This record gives sequence, C-alpha cells and structure tokens, in this order.
Amino acid sequence: MTEKLLVEAVNDALHVELARDESVMVLGEDVGRAGGVFRATAGLLDRFGENRCVDTPLAEAGILGAAVGLCMAGWRPVCEMQYDAFSYPCLDQLITHVGRYRWRTGGTMEFPITVRMPYGGGVRAPELHDDSPETYYVHTPGIKVAIPSTPADAKGLLAAAIRDPDPVVILEPKVIYRTERGEVPDGEHVVPLGKARIAREGTDVTLVAYGAMVPMCLRTAEALQGEASCEVLDVRSLRPLDEEALLASAGKTGRVVIVQEAPRTVGFGAELAAILAEKAILDLRGPVLRVTGFDVPYPYWKIEDMYMPSVERISHAVRRLIEF
Repeated sequence: MTEKLLVEAVNDALHVELARDESVMVLGEDVGRAGGVFRATAGLLDRFGENRCVDTPLAEAGILGAAVGLCMAGWRPVCEMQYDAFSYPCLDQLITHVGRYRWRTGGTMEFPITVRMPYGGGVRAPELHDDSPETYYVHTPGIKVAIPSTPADAKGLLAAAIRDPDPVVILEPKVIYRTERGEVPDGEHVVPLGKARIAREGTDVTLVAYGAMVPMCLRTAEALQGEASCEVLDVRSLRPLDEEALLASAGKTGRVVIVQEAPRTVGFGAELAAILAEKAILDLRGPVLRVTGFDVPYPYWKIEDMYMPSVERISHAVRRLIEF
C-alpha cells in the first residue's frame, strides 16, 4: 500500500494497465508530452511510446470515433476528454455508435472503450470546465458509468473499466484530485463495477452520494454528531447500480437524503429517489429529499459556493427529515 492523491492513483492505474496489457492505449488532447492538464497521464509517453500514448487534435468526436475503429482492430483504447463540458461533441459517437455496437453484432463483438474525464466544479475554473454530465451517460443504453471518491477507488474503478468488455465512462471529480489522499494498493487493483460501499455507518439518516459529494457528506455527518447518526452510502457505480446496497441502507435508517452536484431536474438523484419510492416505500419514515445544484448553467467562480451542495444545505435537509 502507498499513500497517494486521487490524481496520482489515476496515473498509477494507467501505468499498471498499459504494462499489463499491450492492447491498452491512451489517446486525447495533451495526454502525451504535457502529461494531461491535471498530469493524470504523466510519464506514459516516455514509458510506452507514441503509439500507445497519442496526442490528438482538439476534436472530441474524432477522439471517440477513432476509438471505435481501434476497438475493431483489437485495441482497448482509453480516451481522455480534457474537461467535462468538452465531452459533449462526442455524445453523438456514444449514443449513436458506441453504446449500440454490441447489440448490433448480437453480442459477438466487444467494445472495451474507456472514456475518462475530470468533472464537476469547485476549482474556480472558467465556463465549460465545471459541468456534471453523468446523467447523459447513464441514460445511454450500453454505457457503464462510475465515479470514484477515494484514491483507492479511482485506481480500482479505472482498472475495472479498462478490463470491461463494454464501454465505460469514468468521471473523476477534479475538486478532490489533490485534496483526497489515501492508501492505494500497489500493483494490480480492481474495484468491481456495480458495487456501492458504506463510507460511514449510521442509524438515523442515509446520505447517498458519489464523487466529490461523498467527502462533503462525511463532513456533514461529522458536523451533525449528537443530533443525528448519519450513514454515508457511496454509490461509486451509477450503471450498473447497486440497488441492493441502496435499499438495505434505506431500510436500516428509514430516512434518505440524496446529494448530487449536478442540476436538480432529471438528475441521477431523481432516479435513486424513484427506486426508493418503488421498492422501499414501507421502510421510509419521511420523504426522500435531494440536495443538488440548481437548474442554471454552472455559475462563475465568485458565486460557485452558493451553487454547490454544502454542509449547511445537507444538514438542513437532515434536520427536516428528523423532524418530519
């Protein structure tokens, strides 16, 4: 085990997986000589060469379109989208082609494409650098989606994505790239897709979150000690979703607050709330509450703290449920 920052764990996973499997390659804007905007791909070009760490033009649709052909030629491409909102030009490739190819071929052709990108706000970045687009990808049939909140999961989920026979989108919360530090297993480390984790045990309220909102919920649980015992469920894998863990935690506490950074309307939290309404209604002692971003474009940095969920906003929701 070695202590690493989250972005260092991402880099570690890429080094391990490229060394393990010669069919794995990385492509994207500035991933080679610059080592990526956040240095997540640092050292790959020097170690594995320009045929397996490829600097591309500024053309996201081209990056993913090229990855489709690479898959057909036997490669396992890892595409980096430099920022969350830069990924939208590749939605056509994902929705029209990537998610459907295994279906089109009757399951005879695997499509092991990994699309990874920094996502979310909180880093005082300009426009188009702060979006939370997870729902677009979860809504696309044939695509798996995972979001880590710890360095160990950042390495393990990325390794699982690269080894998976289906296309996987990995969203890496940039605000905790260099704030979350933790022990990471050395060498090969895989965290299975489709498995949530209990980040903190509790008895009164379940806080459901993923990505950067997990540390936020942990801080909230700490702040509410003495008022409420909060369990924190880290979803980790949005598709496939660990419904069993969600329902078990909801049944244990009887109260659920879902926290997401993305805008409220049709966010992933709404899907979680619907599942709880359909399958856990008799276990609940109050309504399922959501603490989310707002239905506006991500604001400029001077007011972004008002947009993002906070300890204060989550605590307010917990108190409402306790008093219900």
